[in-house]
Amino acid sequence: MIIVLFGQPHSGKSTLANLVKANLKDTGLTYNDIDGDRLRSIFHNTDYSKEGRINNLKTASNIAHYLSYEVDVVILTLVYPYKEAREYLSNLNEDVLWVYLYYNPTELRGRENFHVLDFDVPENPNLSINTSEQSELGSALQVINLIKNYGK
Repeated sequence: MIIVLFGQPHSGKSTLANLVKANLKDTGLTYNDIDGDRLRSIFHNTDYSKEGRINNLKTASNIAHYLSYEVDVVILTLVYPYKEAREYLSNLNEDVLWVYLYYNPTELRGRENFHVLDFDVPENPNLSINTSEQSELGSALQVINLIKNYGK
């Protein structure tokens, strides 16, 4: 299974991923994770155009698909701003859960200048979490429950 924590920069993706990983240790599920910032640094990708972002997301999707054969859960933490990039992963792997993270637009978190202006807001994610209104632990428990109940 691949679980994608996605949303604008500073919406809480990495924070939530760390909490989910800590909670997965108690479930007996094996996992691996791919972080968008680390992926860019490994591949020296500094192209933030739409094409550059989609290429980066396809790379992440391909790696996640490969890893999904090795572990129970692959956690992706990337912006995934474009519907076509999300569809690419969903077409590549049938076991993808999408968790859309967002925060109140009046709340400033300091990375708004990195926001993707043409972000395609998802129509039907498996889970949406407003990280301005939900605690970090509450958000992590929602994601863990989503993982545990997947396929039931």
